[in-house]
Amino acid sequence: MQVNNVTNSDMENKVANQAENIVCAIDIGTSKIAALVGRRNQFGKIEVLAIGNCPSFGVQRGVVVNIAKTVDSIKKAVMEAERQSGIKFERVHVGIAGQHIKSLQHRGILTRNNNNDWISYEDIQKLKNEMHKLALPPGDRILHVLPQEYIVDNEPGIHSEPIGMMGIRLEGNFHIITGAETAIQNIERCITIAGLKVASIELEPLASADAVLSSEELEGGVCLVDIGGGTTDIAIFENNIIRHTAVIPFGGNIITEDLKDLRILRDQAETLKIRYGSAIPSDDLRNKHVAIQSEGTIKTVKNEVSLLTVSKIISARVKEILAHVTFQIKFSKFEKKLIGGIVLTGGGSQLKHLVQLTEMETGQTARLGFPREHLASTKISDVENPIYATGIGLLVRGFKLQDEEALFHQDTIASMPVVKEEIKIEAEGVKVPIAENETIDLTTELIVTETEIIGEKEEVGTPGPRKAKSIFSRLNEWIKSDVDDFDSK
Repeated sequence: MQVNNVTNSDMENKVANQAENIVCAIDIGTSKIAALVGRRNQFGKIEVLAIGNCPSFGVQRGVVVNIAKTVDSIKKAVMEAERQSGIKFERVHVGIAGQHIKSLQHRGILTRNNNNDWISYEDIQKLKNEMHKLALPPGDRILHVLPQEYIVDNEPGIHSEPIGMMGIRLEGNFHIITGAETAIQNIERCITIAGLKVASIELEPLASADAVLSSEELEGGVCLVDIGGGTTDIAIFENNIIRHTAVIPFGGNIITEDLKDLRILRDQAETLKIRYGSAIPSDDLRNKHVAIQSEGTIKTVKNEVSLLTVSKIISARVKEILAHVTFQIKFSKFEKKLIGGIVLTGGGSQLKHLVQLTEMETGQTARLGFPREHLASTKISDVENPIYATGIGLLVRGFKLQDEEALFHQDTIASMPVVKEEIKIEAEGVKVPIAENETIDLTTELIVTETEIIGEKEEVGTPGPRKAKSIFSRLNEWIKSDVDDFDSK
């Protein structure tokens, strides 16, 4: 990806040299829009250079409903991130969520023509590309084709990409994630109007999983529950493979709306939820009240709210969300395989006593997921907050895409045929004989000088590779032997 400087030419040279290590991402959420810039260090960890935040006013339940307001929020978040990092956004990785997200299972088959060559990365990509030709319901588009298992010549159980194996018939079982075409186009349009280019559109629960889940949890089995403002996203993994995805149309904002029934404003309800909210009502809250003042045009109104009542309202709605989570776990048939239990992340996961209530309602172990797995030390404060799990996951997936593109490019170059030709070298009018069927690899750069060809001991130029030296050393020996024969006569 290319990035441009926003300050001076020195910064431009610095950024250009590190362009391959820079990724920009935008998390378009229901409650906020976050723009992030990350750089990968020599140890493979991601250093977050900047985070720009702006409230989201044009998104409902993960879907863009107002283009103008969403574009305005994107521009403000990007401007803040560019100011902090000194890097201008150009190509960005964007997250998508919403109730329109669906998933299905499908098997693909690829018959290879060349059975004398091994399976390459290009063969894997051909098999995946075939999945994009599936007949889908009108208005749907494929977002991700995620491999679950490969089968080579009827040999099943190959969970990693079978690159380097020999085989004629290559099959794959894939988990395919689709989304509404209109929702995807609205996001693309917002990014384009904001003056940016879309590098990729990533499913948000997959991004969050990359940010907060450990390799042990992915292998043993784990259910990620990302509680956002408008939706709750679910992703179930087992044996490092995604097994099930789902989106629940409830999030933290619906709890705030419930608290408005206490005759308070929305901002007051949000503050009440964050500061004093609890997922489990307890008797010690019975005698605790919070005084809320509302300044009107005539007089100031003071309203006292019982914290026990607040906790009961929150607990009822959270139990409803967890009931949906339990249903999705049972529906996936991986209920007894979740060794890692449930990992809660997202802004709504910070609710007090939510972990304990999750364990009671689902019967699974639970923990909070913080995006620390791939992060290096950074000067950005609060970067490990669960509200940035999706944004950091987008950075992780952006670097993965860069690595895949590099691997595909390397595999393409390696598969190119090596051109060889017979050549003859003339020096001082003397023809050097080349043995029959002897070839020279023209892909090797030959750097020699006239002094080396004549055979003098002093080397003026830069010596070339060994194959080039062996040819010219034979030239010197041939000339020398010819001169010795002439002197002897």
